[in-house]
Amino acid sequence: MSSKPSSDKQPRLLDQVRSAIHLRHYSMKTEKAYTYWIKYFIRFHKLRHPRKMGGIEINQFLTYLASQRHVSPSTQNQALNAIVFLYKKVLEIDLGDFDDFVRAKGRKKLPVVMTHEEANRVLAELEGTIWLMANLLYGCGLRLSECIRLRVKDIDFQQRAIIVRHGKGGKDRVTVLPEKLITHLKQQIESSKNLHQFDLSGGYGDVYLPYALARKYPNAGKTLAWQYLFPASQRSVDPRGNKVRRHHIDQTVLQKAVRQAVRKAGINKPASCHTFRHSFATRLLQRGSDIRTVQELLGHSHVQTTEIYTHVLKINKNAILSPIDDQGD
Repeated sequence: MSSKPSSDKQPRLLDQVRSAIHLRHYSMKTEKAYTYWIKYFIRFHKLRHPRKMGGIEINQFLTYLASQRHVSPSTQNQALNAIVFLYKKVLEIDLGDFDDFVRAKGRKKLPVVMTHEEANRVLAELEGTIWLMANLLYGCGLRLSECIRLRVKDIDFQQRAIIVRHGKGGKDRVTVLPEKLITHLKQQIESSKNLHQFDLSGGYGDVYLPYALARKYPNAGKTLAWQYLFPASQRSVDPRGNKVRRHHIDQTVLQKAVRQAVRKAGINKPASCHTFRHSFATRLLQRGSDIRTVQELLGHSHVQTTEIYTHVLKINKNAILSPIDDQGD
């Protein structure tokens, strides 16, 4: 008498997705995004298994996102990438060509930029570690995620440089280290060192290492060099292995502080942490930096992405005079 195969023998679909993501060393942010869209795709089709669906169902879902949810092109592309990853890398199913879906419409949007004076007013409303992090956003052009993930070893005082590891698109790059922040960064490293020694004395102190470095260098995770520059105040369970570790500070801490500082400084713009990065690029271009240099510092793959900041400067650069300011006849 044959028995039905146990469902326990086959890992759940989302567990398979997470395993495939971990195998390729994708970030936690990507993992959360991909699992979200895959669950959404399945729920949209009344919990049908993806093996029983294909290009038609994918087109329907992507069209719904564009026409009913009115998502941005980047959001629709993220959903598409998640579903393609599911079929190609997890289920190993060739979907063939499918592009018969409504594309989300984008709109040309200029970045929110603060003047140098406005940025300094916001920074003046911050203090301590939050002040230092915000200064790194403005002074180095870092993304929020790049700032909170900095390790002690990424600060190169001799070369006056900050190494950004595994930035957007998995790329490394080098950016400028402001002279003004050197003393503060050394103090922050000392603070991180003291906290690390406290963790070691309690039997902890092993930080998460990317890729397979933990297997290759089993003791590296307990060295000061690999510790986060801005560690969290409390230890927590790392979902990648269920080990108790001290992670980096949560990004919402800086986001909330910056929002409050913008309000206190009286800046009537929808400024955020990312606005500091925009302001960094604009300020460099104002001061005559070559656009290719700015592109490298920001880590943009294409110079066209960096050129958006030239549009912000174009009116003043061309000395355009408003008719009501014209004193002529």
